[in-house]
Amino acid sequence: MPYVVATLVLLGLVCLLNLLLTVGILRRMRAQPAAKPELPFALRPGSAVGEFAVTTTDGEPLTTASLTGTVAFFSADCAACHDTLPDFLAYARAQGRDNVVAVFGGDEPDTVRALAEVAHVVTAELDGGPVAAAFRNTWTPALYVVADGQVTATAGRVAELPVPAGR
Repeated sequence: MPYVVATLVLLGLVCLLNLLLTVGILRRMRAQPAAKPELPFALRPGSAVGEFAVTTTDGEPLTTASLTGTVAFFSADCAACHDTLPDFLAYARAQGRDNVVAVFGGDEPDTVRALAEVAHVVTAELDGGPVAAAFRNTWTPALYVVADGQVTATAGRVAELPVPAGR
C-alpha cells in the first residue's frame, strides 16, 4: 500500500509540474507579437516587371512600357477575390480607369463587365497568361502598384494598398 501512495504522490507532482510549464509557455506566447503572415509575392517593391504584350478586352494594346498604376489579379474560383471585388471596384473608380489593370482568370462575364467599367481588363488562361508571367504571380487576389516598370507596392487586400499623393 505505501508503494501505491508514493506512486500517486509522484504522479501528482509530475502533473503539477507539467501544468506549470504549460502555463509558462502560454504566457510567453501571448507576450510575443503576432507575426504578420508573409504573402507569396515573387516581385517585391523595387523589382522590375517582366516584358509582356497583350490586348485588353476592349481591344487596346497593353505592354510593360505602358503600364502605370495598380495591377490586380483575380480568379473566378477564388472566394477571397469575390470578397475583395467590391472594395477594389471602389478603389479603381477613385484611381481612374487609365491607372488600373485587372487580370481576371475564369469564365464570369458579369465580373469582367464590372471590372471593365473601372479598369483595363485582361482575361487570363489557366496558367495566368503573359501578364501573370511578367509579374511571376501565382495566386489571387494579388495587387501591385507599378511605376516606371517597377513594383512600388504589393498587397493582398485593397486596404493595404498605399494611397497615392494628392488623392
